[in-house]
Amino acid sequence: MSPTAKPGSALRAVRLEKGWTLAEVSRRTGLPISTLSKVENDKLSLSYDKLARISKGLEIDIGVLFAQDAARHPLSLVTGRRSIARVGEGRSIETNTYGHIYPATELLNKRFIPIIAEIRATSLAEFGEMIRHAGEEYAYVLEGCIDLHTDLYAPVRLETGDSIYFDSGMGHAYVAVGTGPCRVLSICSGPESQLIAAIDRDAAKSVAAAEPPVSIKRAGRRRAGSS
Repeated sequence: MSPTAKPGSALRAVRLEKGWTLAEVSRRTGLPISTLSKVENDKLSLSYDKLARISKGLEIDIGVLFAQDAARHPLSLVTGRRSIARVGEGRSIETNTYGHIYPATELLNKRFIPIIAEIRATSLAEFGEMIRHAGEEYAYVLEGCIDLHTDLYAPVRLETGDSIYFDSGMGHAYVAVGTGPCRVLSICSGPESQLIAAIDRDAAKSVAAAEPPVSIKRAGRRRAGSS
Protein backbone atom coordinates (compact mmCIF):
# COMPACT_ATOMS: atom_id res chain seq x y z
CA MET A 1 0.00 0.00 0.00
CA SER A 2 1.38 3.39 -0.98
CA PRO A 3 2.01 5.86 1.87
CA THR A 4 -0.50 8.69 2.18
CA ALA A 5 0.74 11.98 0.80
CA LYS A 6 0.55 15.03 3.07
CA PRO A 7 0.09 18.16 0.94
CA GLY A 8 0.05 20.28 4.11
CA SER A 9 3.59 19.31 5.08
CA ALA A 10 4.78 19.96 1.53
CA LEU A 11 3.00 23.33 1.46
CA ARG A 12 4.67 24.40 4.70
CA ALA A 13 8.12 23.27 3.48
CA VAL A 14 7.82 25.20 0.21
CA ARG A 15 6.41 28.28 1.95
CA LEU A 16 9.27 28.38 4.46
CA GLU A 17 11.83 27.75 1.72
CA LYS A 18 10.54 30.81 -0.14
CA GLY A 19 10.32 32.88 3.05
CA TRP A 20 6.59 33.57 2.66
CA THR A 21 3.96 34.10 5.32
CA LEU A 22 0.53 32.49 5.19
CA ALA A 23 -0.81 35.92 4.22
CA GLU A 24 1.46 35.97 1.16
CA VAL A 25 0.38 32.47 0.15
CA SER A 26 -3.24 33.55 0.62
CA ARG A 27 -2.67 36.53 -1.69
CA ARG A 28 -1.07 34.33 -4.33
CA THR A 29 -3.67 31.54 -4.23
CA GLY A 30 -6.87 33.33 -3.26
CA LEU A 31 -7.42 30.86 -0.41
CA PRO A 32 -8.20 32.16 3.11
CA ILE A 33 -5.38 32.17 5.67
CA SER A 34 -7.51 30.02 7.98
CA THR A 35 -7.89 27.40 5.26
CA LEU A 36 -4.17 27.33 4.52
CA SER A 37 -3.37 27.01 8.22
CA LYS A 38 -5.68 24.00 8.55
CA VAL A 39 -4.11 22.42 5.47
CA GLU A 40 -0.58 22.86 6.82
CA ASN A 41 -1.65 21.20 10.08
CA ASP A 42 -3.34 18.30 8.23
CA LYS A 43 -6.73 19.31 9.58
CA LEU A 44 -8.30 19.90 6.17
CA SER A 45 -8.23 18.05 2.85
CA LEU A 46 -8.36 19.97 -0.42
CA SER A 47 -10.07 19.18 -3.70
CA TYR A 48 -7.95 18.90 -6.83
CA ASP A 49 -8.89 22.37 -8.10
CA LYS A 50 -7.64 24.00 -4.88
CA LEU A 51 -4.42 21.98 -5.00
CA ALA A 52 -3.97 23.19 -8.58
CA ARG A 53 -4.52 26.79 -7.41
CA ILE A 54 -1.84 26.35 -4.75
CA SER A 55 0.67 24.89 -7.22
CA LYS A 56 0.02 27.74 -9.65
CA GLY A 57 0.17 30.43 -6.97
CA LEU A 58 3.40 29.07 -5.51
CA GLU A 59 4.81 28.44 -9.01
CA ILE A 60 5.58 24.79 -8.27
CA ASP A 61 4.75 21.49 -9.91
CA ILE A 62 1.64 19.96 -8.32
CA GLY A 63 3.71 16.82 -7.75
CA VAL A 64 5.60 18.71 -5.01
CA LEU A 65 2.42 18.66 -2.93
CA PHE A 66 2.34 14.86 -3.09
CA ALA A 67 6.06 14.28 -2.52
CA GLN A 68 6.68 12.16 0.58
CA ASP A 69 10.01 13.83 1.40
CA ALA A 70 9.14 17.45 0.60
CA ALA A 71 9.75 18.59 4.18
CA ARG A 72 13.23 17.05 4.23
CA HIS A 73 14.16 18.05 0.70
CA PRO A 74 12.69 21.50 -0.07
CA LEU A 75 12.30 22.70 -3.62
CA SER A 76 15.59 23.85 -5.13
CA LEU A 77 17.18 24.43 -8.49
CA VAL A 78 19.37 21.58 -9.71
CA THR A 79 21.43 20.82 -12.79
CA GLY A 80 22.39 17.59 -14.46
CA ARG A 81 19.23 15.76 -13.43
CA ARG A 82 17.93 12.79 -15.39
CA SER A 83 15.27 10.10 -15.27
CA ILE A 84 15.24 6.63 -16.81
CA ALA A 85 11.89 4.96 -17.48
CA ARG A 86 11.81 1.26 -18.31
CA VAL A 87 9.18 -0.19 -20.64
CA GLY A 88 5.72 0.34 -19.20
CA GLU A 89 6.89 2.29 -16.13
CA GLY A 90 5.32 5.58 -15.11
CA ARG A 91 2.26 7.23 -13.64
CA SER A 92 -0.79 6.10 -15.55
CA ILE A 93 -4.32 7.33 -16.25
CA GLU A 94 -6.72 4.69 -17.55
CA THR A 95 -10.14 5.44 -19.06
CA ASN A 96 -12.41 3.83 -21.64
CA THR A 97 -11.22 6.23 -24.35
CA TYR A 98 -7.46 6.33 -23.72
CA GLY A 99 -4.59 5.13 -21.56
CA HIS A 100 -1.81 7.58 -20.66
CA ILE A 101 1.60 6.79 -19.19
CA TYR A 102 3.62 9.70 -17.77
CA PRO A 103 7.37 8.89 -17.60
CA ALA A 104 9.79 10.83 -15.38
CA THR A 105 7.16 11.58 -12.74
CA GLU A 106 9.83 11.91 -10.04
CA LEU A 107 11.23 15.02 -11.77
CA LEU A 108 9.42 18.13 -10.60
CA ASN A 109 9.00 21.43 -12.44
CA LYS A 110 9.68 19.90 -15.85
CA ARG A 111 9.84 22.26 -18.83
CA PHE A 112 7.79 19.84 -20.91
CA ILE A 113 5.64 16.78 -20.18
CA PRO A 114 6.18 13.51 -22.09
CA ILE A 115 3.16 11.22 -22.44
CA ILE A 116 2.77 7.83 -24.09
CA ALA A 117 -0.89 7.54 -25.06
CA GLU A 118 -2.84 4.49 -26.14
CA ILE A 119 -5.78 5.81 -28.15
CA ARG A 120 -8.99 3.84 -27.63
CA ALA A 121 -11.80 6.14 -28.76
CA THR A 122 -12.84 5.30 -32.34
CA SER A 123 -15.06 8.34 -32.92
CA LEU A 124 -15.29 11.93 -31.78
CA ALA A 125 -18.62 11.14 -30.13
CA GLU A 126 -16.96 8.36 -28.13
CA PHE A 127 -14.08 10.65 -27.12
CA GLY A 128 -16.46 13.30 -25.79
CA GLU A 129 -15.54 16.92 -25.09
CA MET A 130 -12.31 18.05 -26.69
CA ILE A 131 -9.28 18.69 -24.47
CA ARG A 132 -7.72 22.15 -24.04
CA HIS A 133 -4.65 23.09 -22.03
CA ALA A 134 -2.11 25.91 -22.01
CA GLY A 135 1.02 25.61 -24.13
CA GLU A 136 1.94 23.67 -27.25
CA GLU A 137 1.99 19.99 -28.11
CA TYR A 138 4.00 17.68 -30.35
CA ALA A 139 2.59 14.27 -31.25
CA TYR A 140 4.40 11.41 -32.99
CA VAL A 141 2.46 8.30 -34.00
CA LEU A 142 4.33 5.26 -32.67
CA GLU A 143 1.87 2.64 -33.84
CA GLY A 144 -1.37 2.52 -35.81
CA CYS A 145 -3.31 5.41 -37.33
CA ILE A 146 -5.19 8.34 -35.79
CA ASP A 147 -7.41 11.23 -36.77
CA LEU A 148 -6.58 14.42 -34.89
CA HIS A 149 -9.67 16.59 -34.47
CA THR A 150 -9.41 20.27 -33.51
CA ASP A 151 -11.94 23.05 -33.22
CA LEU A 152 -10.11 25.27 -35.76
CA TYR A 153 -9.08 22.82 -38.50
CA ALA A 154 -10.58 19.91 -40.39
CA PRO A 155 -9.54 16.49 -38.99
CA VAL A 156 -6.08 15.37 -40.12
CA ARG A 157 -5.09 11.71 -40.49
CA LEU A 158 -1.68 10.66 -39.13
CA GLU A 159 -0.14 7.23 -39.68
CA THR A 160 2.82 5.48 -38.05
CA GLY A 161 5.86 7.76 -38.26
CA ASP A 162 3.81 10.93 -38.94
CA SER A 163 3.90 13.80 -36.46
CA ILE A 164 2.26 17.14 -35.79
CA TYR A 165 3.05 20.24 -33.70
CA PHE A 166 0.12 22.42 -32.65
CA ASP A 167 -1.26 24.97 -30.20
CA SER A 168 -2.81 22.86 -27.44
CA GLY A 169 -5.01 25.78 -26.41
CA MET A 170 -7.19 24.66 -29.32
CA GLY A 171 -9.75 22.02 -28.48
CA HIS A 172 -8.29 18.72 -29.68
CA ALA A 173 -9.06 15.00 -29.61
CA TYR A 174 -7.17 11.90 -30.76
CA VAL A 175 -9.34 9.25 -32.41
CA ALA A 176 -8.08 5.79 -33.39
CA VAL A 177 -8.55 4.58 -36.97
CA GLY A 178 -8.77 0.85 -37.68
CA THR A 179 -8.84 -2.09 -35.30
CA GLY A 180 -5.18 -2.52 -34.34
CA PRO A 181 -3.27 -0.97 -31.42
CA CYS A 182 -2.79 2.79 -31.67
CA ARG A 183 -0.10 4.59 -29.64
CA VAL A 184 1.17 8.16 -29.70
CA LEU A 185 4.14 9.87 -28.07
CA SER A 186 2.94 13.32 -27.03
CA ILE A 187 5.20 16.07 -25.66
CA CYS A 188 3.40 18.99 -24.05
CA SER A 189 4.57 22.32 -22.67
CA GLY A 190 2.84 24.13 -19.84
CA PRO A 191 2.28 23.30 -16.15
CA GLU A 192 1.81 19.59 -15.45
CA SER A 193 -1.01 20.30 -12.99
CA GLN A 194 -3.07 22.06 -15.67
CA LEU A 195 -2.34 19.30 -18.17
CA ILE A 196 -3.48 16.51 -15.86
CA ALA A 197 -6.55 18.50 -14.85
CA ALA A 198 -7.49 18.94 -18.51
CA ILE A 199 -6.83 15.32 -19.50
CA ASP A 200 -7.95 13.42 -16.41
CA ARG A 201 -11.60 14.41 -16.06
CA ASP A 202 -11.90 12.29 -12.92
CA ALA A 203 -8.85 13.81 -11.18
CA ALA A 204 -10.87 16.05 -8.90
CA LYS A 205 -12.99 13.10 -7.73
CA SER A 206 -9.87 11.06 -7.01
CA VAL A 207 -8.27 13.73 -4.81
CA ALA A 208 -11.55 14.51 -3.07
CA ALA A 209 -11.70 10.84 -2.11
CA ALA A 210 -8.20 11.16 -0.53
CA GLU A 211 -6.57 9.16 -3.30
CA PRO A 212 -3.69 10.24 -5.60
CA PRO A 213 -5.01 12.07 -8.69
CA VAL A 214 -3.65 9.25 -10.81
CA SER A 215 -2.50 5.75 -10.03
CA ILE A 216 1.10 4.63 -10.31
CA LYS A 217 1.51 1.19 -11.76
CA ARG A 218 3.48 -0.84 -14.27
CA ALA A 219 1.58 -1.13 -17.52
CA GLY A 220 2.81 -3.65 -20.06
CA ARG A 221 3.23 -2.45 -23.61
CA ARG A 222 0.68 -3.69 -26.12
CA ARG A 223 2.10 -4.89 -29.40
CA ALA A 224 0.50 -5.41 -32.76
CA GLY A 225 -0.86 -8.94 -33.01
CA SER A 226 -0.96 -9.49 -29.24
CA SER A 227 -4.14 -10.70 -27.62
